[in-house]
Amino acid sequence: MANRLSENEVIGIFEKVSNWGRWGKEDQRGALNFITDKQRAAAAKLVQTGVIVSLAQPLATIPGPDNPTPVTHLVAQSGHDAHDVLPLPYSADYFAIAPHGLANTHLDALCHVFWEGKMYNGFAASEVGSHGARKCAIDVAADGIITRGVLLDIPKIKKTKWLDPGTHIFPEDLEAAEEDHGVKVDEGDVLLIRTGRLARRNSKGHWDAMHDGLAGLDAACLPWLHERKIAVLGCDGVSDVIPSGYGKNLAMPIHSCVLVKMGLHLIDNADLDALSAACLEHNRYAFQFVMAPLILRRGTASPVNPLALF
Repeated sequence: MANRLSENEVIGIFEKVSNWGRWGKEDQRGALNFITDKQRAAAAKLVQTGVIVSLAQPLATIPGPDNPTPVTHLVAQSGHDAHDVLPLPYSADYFAIAPHGLANTHLDALCHVFWEGKMYNGFAASEVGSHGARKCAIDVAADGIITRGVLLDIPKIKKTKWLDPGTHIFPEDLEAAEEDHGVKVDEGDVLLIRTGRLARRNSKGHWDAMHDGLAGLDAACLPWLHERKIAVLGCDGVSDVIPSGYGKNLAMPIHSCVLVKMGLHLIDNADLDALSAACLEHNRYAFQFVMAPLILRRGTASPVNPLALF
């Protein structure tokens, strides 16, 4: 599908939707500031049945086309010889994770992406060094993210099981999903976009998304996201449509703009299929959203297990 915008128009949007300085020149939380105590309390009232749905994929320990750096999982102490371990027989393991990429469900910190040498709020890219990030690291979310979550299920409104790789999602698709679902995305929400990626993968197998494409948001959605004042954006892909159709500097304009200019944390590679089924069953697409990233000081991301409560 042809792009609706030129590269210069996209870059112009970057400046129009910037939140730099909105919460002070030293702010590192970005759009998380949209979540208030009142909104957290209101989100808790959405829990009526007690049903919980995980929005995370299992940690990807096996290499594949979309997972060149699998999680390293080693058993440090197994059970078959645990009786030799005194005074307490036990089992134990070790694991190491490269959270970024196309496999593991993770939360991007605002220091993850740079635009013209800057990260969110104008902090220099050089603030991220060999010992980690001195600004906008993942531990700005150490108290967790609890608010209203909203799912927009795009395959549902397209009457298909999944969107094909490279499919662009436009603002009118988001609004059509709102109308179909009977919900409106509002300030302080966590917005989750389902493309049906996992349904397609389960049916057709893994594929190299960077080479063969991935459904996602077109850059034309950026003003819409900014106007709705969402707190976090998540997707079963990486939010960006791949390929974007722009030059190499705008290969992932959603990532570049929402992380750097809008200060919007991103959840990549979520599993939204079970959530889609739960929303359909409960006949509502809003729920309490709960997520507690690991407290990794100076980290650029955290693996996460987001939860939806109905």
